[in-house]
Amino acid sequence: MSPLANLPMIRLLVAKDWDLFQRQLAAYVGAGILALALIGSAKPWTFYLGSLLLLVVLVAAACFAISTSLLTERKERTLGFVMSLPVTPLDFYLAKIAGNLVTFGVPFVVLVGGTAGVILSTPVPDGLLVWSLLVFGHVLLAHAVSLSVAMAVESEGWNTFAMIASMVLVNPFIMMLGQIPAIAGPMRGEAIVWSAEAIAILSTQVLLSAAVIGFTGWVHCRKRAFY
Repeated sequence: MSPLANLPMIRLLVAKDWDLFQRQLAAYVGAGILALALIGSAKPWTFYLGSLLLLVVLVAAACFAISTSLLTERKERTLGFVMSLPVTPLDFYLAKIAGNLVTFGVPFVVLVGGTAGVILSTPVPDGLLVWSLLVFGHVLLAHAVSLSVAMAVESEGWNTFAMIASMVLVNPFIMMLGQIPAIAGPMRGEAIVWSAEAIAILSTQVLLSAAVIGFTGWVHCRKRAFY
């Protein structure tokens, strides 16, 4: 059966996840808006506090989307109910990927847009825009890797390790950006400088995110059963 033939069932599974988690996601967006308000005040202490809060919100939203829609479902053994529905393993994969793209993607896009708006409309240096988008790109890639591991590995311990490890790497990544003159140099200025290094890093992040999700989809296409 073609995945498109089961599109109504896939939509129902995505809607189920959204209905279950939309209040929590609204709370993450609210916390992110608070973080952006602190950043926009452009005072040293509020900028630091807001930046830290924004990172925490992004990481928490990414982990929440995966743990609630996949790990908790397995732990509570509700997957058996899904298996009783007229869905194939590929249908299930598409529903979970689409559901995670919605539950994580909505707060992610809102906060990316909010961050860009704050940087461009407040005394915060406009040069921070490129650096900020690279950090968002890392979170996106980390989420893609964690989601793919959660789809492929049944062990809750390994899934938790993958989520924590990929998200914790944001700090070394930020330090690495600070060591690249073409990226760190313009951060305090008003010019938005897309250096070759910045374009290469962001392009790699986006392509790797798509490749990881695509490879996981290819693996699930070959499955004939849920296990």
